Order: sequence, then C-alpha cells, then structure tokens
Amino acid sequence: MFALGANTWIWGSPLDDGAVATLLPRLAAWGFDAVELPVEQPGDFDPGRAAEVLAERDLDCAAVIAVMSEGRDLVGAGADVEATQEYLRHCVDVAVRLGSGVVGGPTYAPVGAAWRMDQAERADVYARLRAGLRPVLDHAAERGVVLAVEPLNRYETSVVNTVDQALTALRGLPEEAVGLMVDTYHLNIEERSLAGAVHAAGHRIAHVQVCANDRGTPGADHLDWAGFLGALRDVGYRGALCVESFTAHTESIARAASVWRPLAESQDALAVEGLAFLRGALTRLGT
Repeated sequence: MFALGANTWIWGSPLDDGAVATLLPRLAAWGFDAVELPVEQPGDFDPGRAAEVLAERDLDCAAVIAVMSEGRDLVGAGADVEATQEYLRHCVDVAVRLGSGVVGGPTYAPVGAAWRMDQAERADVYARLRAGLRPVLDHAAERGVVLAVEPLNRYETSVVNTVDQALTALRGLPEEAVGLMVDTYHLNIEERSLAGAVHAAGHRIAHVQVCANDRGTPGADHLDWAGFLGALRDVGYRGALCVESFTAHTESIARAASVWRPLAESQDALAVEGLAFLRGALTRLGT
C-alpha cells in the first residue's frame, strides 16, 4: 500500500520551526505515514530539528517542495538562472538532511508566469530548461535525490501544463535524477483522463500529490479515484500519496493558490477525512 502523507500548507505558510513542532506530531497521531515540507525561503525552518521530530514520530519526509516564487526562474527572459539553481541545490540538501529522496515542484518558472508560445519558442524554452536543470541534477544524483518536475494548470503557467509536455521538456535528461510530480488538481484540468495521464507518465512518476477537484478533501469530489489509484499500481509507482491543499486564512498562500473560501469544514477535517478516504480506496483496490 502507498504511504499516505500531507503537506503543511493545509494549515499555513511559511513552514517554520514552530509549525514543525506542532504539526508533525498531530499528523503522526492521526495516522499519516509521511509529510511534505515546503522550503519557501532557506532558513525558514531548521532541517536538523525537523529530522529529529520526524524520527521521534516515525514519520517520513515524502518530499521537499520547491517553491517557485518571483525571481526563481530557469527559462524566462532575464531569468537569474544561477540563483535559481542555487536555491534548487539548497532544496536537495534539505531533502538529504530530512532523509527524503525527492524534491518536487514546478522547477522551471515562477507560478503565474504565462505567455503565448509558438512551437519554435516552446522548443527553445524547453532547451533552456534542460540546460538550467543539468547542474542541479548532477548535484541531486550525487546525493541520491530525484527532482520531480510538476506540470501546472493553464491558469498558473503556460510553460508545462501536461504530462506529455513535461516528458518532452525533460527528454534527454538522466531518468535516475529527474521525473514527474503529478497532482490530481492539475491533471483534472489539463488531462482527458487521470488514469490515462498516469499511464502516459509511467515509470517517470517520482511523486504524487492528491486533493479533490476543487483542491479540497480527497473523495469529496467527482474524480475517478479507482482509475487513478489503479493506474499508479499498474505503472509500478511505489512512492507516497500526499494531500496538498491550502488555507484561505493565510493571505500569501490564498493569493498564490487562488483559495478564497474554506475548502472543508476545517483544515484538520480536510486532512483527516482525506486520509480516511484514501485508506478506504486503497483497501478496496487491494493495494
């Protein structure tokens, strides 16, 4: 059975030492196996202390999440590629300290970066992405970490929206160092079938995020969960499924994720009920 985790963004942003100390024990008490830890700014939390809390509570860090805020860019005009590479290398180092083998996120451009591209320009953008990622992948591969590149929906970027585009963008890069992070929210918008997208991504899936079609509680939605989870089993995915959602009560994250209203009765309920649904769905599937 897949390990089940949650992202700390469900409750707030940025993740700091206080949130690590309070949230991680609660996740363990609820029965989660793992957690996603976002690194918004280097130094927001102490990775050493976070590693201690994880060990104390028998939780895994399923993935470190790279946050592509303004200025972090590998492909745009005037992008500070070296600074972005340094940030991504930092995320890799945090992952190593936390015992995680994955750094995930839209590691190509700031969330919100969108412009029209013809076929030739898109090919050039993807070439710049590959060139920008190579030094980071060298650093990651030496440390046993995989970079999981996430396609985002059309309202958040125009660079990589679909599994097919992601596979095209990463073509020629070492598969042991870079794969895909797939998220049911984005897949539901951009792909014709959740299961079809998973089968297309196949063994390149390095990490999986889950939520309802409205970014709320998994299962409180119209998604084809049986098909999606069955496809993950079919392609041999063995990583975690992590609930990623957001709170409308933190202005920065509400704006970044366009979350303007509560997505569940409470943030705790979103996590706990999502966990229960996923466990039940996996049991029914026999996974």
